[in-house]
Amino acid sequence: MSNITGEEKRNLVIIGSGPAGLTSGIYAARADLHPLLYEGLISGGQLINATLIENYPGFPDGIQGMELMEKIKKQAIKFGADLRFSSIEKVDFLQYPFLLWDDNDIAISALSVIIATGSSPRLLGLPSEKEYLGYGVSTCATCDGYFYKGKVVAVVGGGDTAAIEAIYLANLASKVYIIHRRDQLRACTCNQKKIFNTPNIEVIWDSVVEEIKGETKGFTKNVNAIVLKNVKTNELKTINVDGVFIAIGHHPNTELFEGQLELTNDKYIKTIPGSTKTSVEGIFACGDVRDPIYKQAVIAAGSGAMAAIDAQKFLENFNF
Repeated sequence: MSNITGEEKRNLVIIGSGPAGLTSGIYAARADLHPLLYEGLISGGQLINATLIENYPGFPDGIQGMELMEKIKKQAIKFGADLRFSSIEKVDFLQYPFLLWDDNDIAISALSVIIATGSSPRLLGLPSEKEYLGYGVSTCATCDGYFYKGKVVAVVGGGDTAAIEAIYLANLASKVYIIHRRDQLRACTCNQKKIFNTPNIEVIWDSVVEEIKGETKGFTKNVNAIVLKNVKTNELKTINVDGVFIAIGHHPNTELFEGQLELTNDKYIKTIPGSTKTSVEGIFACGDVRDPIYKQAVIAAGSGAMAAIDAQKFLENFNF
């Protein structure tokens, strides 16, 4: 980094403003750790793209994703978390205190760090996919499947993620298409058996999504069809669907920490079982950046609380 403007000393820096990061901010602030929380370029994480959330405890009538994150954010600020609408661009965890640099070239010296940078769903890269994201295009069947009761949906992918999404949706939707670019699934045998034994699931082989179609009425958008291309014949065909679930995997946002922390083969941050402790003492990880399995907001929030408690115990050795 060039033109460093100075060094700011902090007890605890939290990177990320999704449910995990903000919850760790609430707990750390209430413990008088005076945390500095970097929100990143998009405050609120992936959840701000969710429409009505009905599985987060405490909201029996559901809550919009953006509203939920605003409430959690206000709670963190109320208890004294210092939120900064900026991103961390470089870290040095090989020395202590740890050093972090933000996108304003400010150097931060930290006694402890909580990483809550989350993961990002892999997308197809289609302009129409981006246009209808949150309006018929989803990356989470558990989050949005309820809205497709009795409707027709498509799941894109052929691995275990796609299989699990399709099996879940089959209990809600009248018809589930699995769109897979190969002639056999990559999912485990047990999931394949479930798929082939579920009457309302149909696999469309050797096909990719060329376009997602829909309509706009006033301020609302709705998906109504997808255009598929057969990768062997290049033949195009259109099928009518009410929703499209992209299930081609996630990638954790850990590029910043390669060479600094121990990562799994899938690039998730490796933590000590039963804790949020990483391979570097004083560095903690919570939420989707360490969780390749559950990917639920309530679980991320819980692990954020764990990280703050772990950081508090670590920092008890210091006098502030």
